[in-house]
Amino acid sequence: MNRLSEAHSPYLLQHRDNPVHWWEWGPEALTEAKRLDRPILISIGYAACHWCHVMAHESFEDPGVAAVMNALFVNIKVDREERPDVDHVYMSALHLLGEQGGWPLTMFLTPEGEPFWGGTYFPKEPRFGRPGFVAVLREIDRLYRAEPERILKNRDAIKQSLAKAEAGDGGTLGLDDLDRFVLRLSELIDRENGGLQGAPKFPNPPILEFLYRYARRSGDEAAKQRFLLTLERMALGGIRDHLGGGFARYSVDERWLVPHFEKMLYDNAQLLELYALAYAETGRRLFRDAAEGIVAWLQREMALPEGAFAASLDADSEGEEGRFYVWSLADIRENLGEEDAAFFAQVYDITAEGNFEGHSIPNRLLSGEAPPAIEERLAVMRTTLLERRASRIRPGLDDKVLSDWNGLMIGALVRAAPLLGRPEWISLAQRAYGFVQRAMSRDGRLGHSWRGGALIFPGFALDHAAMMRAALALYEATSESSYLQDARTWRDVLLSEFLVEDANCLAMTAEGTDPLVVRPQPSQDDAVPNANGVFAEALVRLAQITEAEEDIVQAREMLSRLVGIARSSPLGHASILNALDLHLRGVSILVTGNDVEALYDATLALPYLDRSVRRLGADESLADNHPAKALATSGTEAQALVCAGIRCSLPVTDEDGLRARVAEMLSSHASRIPD
Repeated sequence: MNRLSEAHSPYLLQHRDNPVHWWEWGPEALTEAKRLDRPILISIGYAACHWCHVMAHESFEDPGVAAVMNALFVNIKVDREERPDVDHVYMSALHLLGEQGGWPLTMFLTPEGEPFWGGTYFPKEPRFGRPGFVAVLREIDRLYRAEPERILKNRDAIKQSLAKAEAGDGGTLGLDDLDRFVLRLSELIDRENGGLQGAPKFPNPPILEFLYRYARRSGDEAAKQRFLLTLERMALGGIRDHLGGGFARYSVDERWLVPHFEKMLYDNAQLLELYALAYAETGRRLFRDAAEGIVAWLQREMALPEGAFAASLDADSEGEEGRFYVWSLADIRENLGEEDAAFFAQVYDITAEGNFEGHSIPNRLLSGEAPPAIEERLAVMRTTLLERRASRIRPGLDDKVLSDWNGLMIGALVRAAPLLGRPEWISLAQRAYGFVQRAMSRDGRLGHSWRGGALIFPGFALDHAAMMRAALALYEATSESSYLQDARTWRDVLLSEFLVEDANCLAMTAEGTDPLVVRPQPSQDDAVPNANGVFAEALVRLAQITEAEEDIVQAREMLSRLVGIARSSPLGHASILNALDLHLRGVSILVTGNDVEALYDATLALPYLDRSVRRLGADESLADNHPAKALATSGTEAQALVCAGIRCSLPVTDEDGLRARVAEMLSSHASRIPD
């Protein structure tokens, strides 16, 4: 019996009519495997995954393949976005087997859930140098029955390795160490196309932020240009949806031309921040358009009636990857007319032969940017084609709400808004925040995934860390005390329920939740920044906002725990290093007095990489140890005080003075985490 008809995940519901007797992940499935003494086949994927669809059509929809699966295994289907903890454990097991990894993830487990072998996509028939799926199933069953010692040997080796926590090498880090890590990173940057060398090409936002932070603190023009080059090439390439806005997951080539067409909320959240920074740095329309395009796509296609944001858009439509997004030259002519079509095709690389399987992916890799009048003309054409594209059969929308991904997007909207002069984005962020805080929280703890009123609870470390960071961003932008209180609540949950003292880091799962084979404790960034790095940044920002002794101590202690881990693999821990940079050189700006709106807006328009902001209300007071306490209580004229550590500037009362004072404090401020 297929048990997925009652699931809430859109990905699981895609498989509810399979002839496979699927179970959802849970103790019931493991109990059934023990009762039958059968191994478990666990298949992990997500709704926007192209190769997941391929394997489903080839094998899971085939009655003959399903019959073998049902006879030999207890079969479990998992949405990796709904259960990132389960995905992490079994993907880590696959890596230990020497496989590169990817989705769909196909793992074989003992009835106790212990992994002993696996792979990713298996074709129905042997091809791509891979064995046929049915042959794999029969061989795993034979080994399980006839050679159990081999199964147990693999199981024990994998389980022992999974149980090893990531070890740090101790020590401290300073700005000179961060500079040295960037020099190592610079050797890996593609000097022609930006990003890391080779293909496939992923944006890697935490690494790009790490590079840009270095450029800002060092004045290294070459580093800044590598950062800007990467964002420029992505914005011109096919990885960007030039008609509808937003970016695909990655490109399969090194030029950012041919994307893997799925669009994920978390990628676009991180890229929104970076494009806002790039626009603030350069004033280039290309970067503004890329950022505003992300938000236009977000509002048009991802904003749900409840106020939060959906998780992803599929890569496929009508059974083909990218069909919704590609064009033929005939399509362009039909919709724009001969003259405009010829012009548009020249700019966006639309040709009769195409650049992707006989069709064309719009891109501007060859043409770059044009004068304003031409850009306006192109904008009209893009609108026409977008309206035409809307009549096509759309890719599937995964409309579940994830706390962590929403937290990333909420923070991005709030941070980008003042850099681009788009205050309405803060209201958009507040609406999403209100839904997550209201509908996905119980007794101060967050759930992870919501859909149709059903909540997966409790949530994971990144849910709390990303929403804590989002709350602080909203507090900086609005001065509403409820956001600060929420941030402290989620901080306390992370410290009490997720922090593993012996490992010096956060676990993915809260203490006391349903046990997996091991309790996952990853610290490296993946497609999303790791919870440890996000939490560290949030703690630093909270300490800079409040200057409260408790907050300062907690930020220092968490960073002291994490830097030893980050030292061993710096580029895999860029989010931790970014938090460290904020701690070592960031300034806090306190705005006080009457009629402060203009000065307050000016502080928010400063790049968030370097500063934290607090507007002191008339009924608020500073802690006794706050370095600005004496200065903040004198007079009623609007003023800003720029503080670094225990030192604060004299008050400034105008925007030019503020920018000059911040630059001065940033250039002179440096500290070091104590041993």
